[in-house]
Amino acid sequence: MNTNSLGNLKNLTIYFGPDVKTKLILTVITIAVLLILRFIPIYIIRKSKLNLKTKYRWKKFTEYIIVTIGLIIIGRIWIEGVQSLVTFLGLISAGLAIALKDVVTDIAGWAFLITRRPFDVGDRIQIGKFSGDVIDIRPFKFSIIEIGNWVDADQSTGRVIHIPNSRIFTEEIINYTREFQFIWNEIPVLITFESNWKEAKKILKKIGGKHGAKLTKKAEEEIKKAAKKYLIYYEVLTPIVYTKVVDSGVRLTIRYLCQPRQRRITEEAIWEDILSAFKKRDDIDLAYPTERFYMNKIEGKPGTGGVKNGS
Repeated sequence: MNTNSLGNLKNLTIYFGPDVKTKLILTVITIAVLLILRFIPIYIIRKSKLNLKTKYRWKKFTEYIIVTIGLIIIGRIWIEGVQSLVTFLGLISAGLAIALKDVVTDIAGWAFLITRRPFDVGDRIQIGKFSGDVIDIRPFKFSIIEIGNWVDADQSTGRVIHIPNSRIFTEEIINYTREFQFIWNEIPVLITFESNWKEAKKILKKIGGKHGAKLTKKAEEEIKKAAKKYLIYYEVLTPIVYTKVVDSGVRLTIRYLCQPRQRRITEEAIWEDILSAFKKRDDIDLAYPTERFYMNKIEGKPGTGGVKNGS
């Protein structure tokens, strides 16, 4: 056996000697104690009458504290000669920064999320091409339940998407529910050129007011709060109907405020009222792609070469 082999055996003796056994025992005891300490506050939180969102925050906070304490204690057990906590943490940070760049960026993103809070659990967000409701935030990633994609009207697809925290530094973040908890929704209603568009517009204004006016007062309060932090200003919050001529007829667009998660429900209610109201009118027809021939000589106005009343 050569000298190098003997040296390796000596090193193995050191690594698996009594000192290492003591450290292993201390590590196991530390983990066991921390698990017990973690169980007690989490049990109290679960049994409390706090709402689910508050329980989630306290549970996460407790876990972060326990893990941090555990890393510090176990690090001090295994690394001898590092008497200064600052030195120990500095060495750990330097090593991570070199070897685990992506992981460090994720942790930096997590720190940004819990301090600046561009979004929180329960918020509806869009980050890059992904949209959904935030259901979890962890040191390396956050999770959302996807909305949209092949499903209409921003409803859930049922898929959970896990996104690295580092993406918050490189992708735009759109928050549907933070600060101003309403969105503008529009419903285009296309009627034929021959329909009484003025009466149709009155009907749509009435229907829009029925479903959107309830939110106006609350929206005004939200805007006042948001205006203290951002330059948000709207002159009109009540539902409004816009008129535009398109290829197939006259398009009347209802614009109204709604809560992000109520978009499909309000659209359904508004469309049901529109269909019921238009059914009672013999001078209003919904338009759809059709092909027709227009004879100006018969149908046109006298001033454009047509014959008045077709005679």
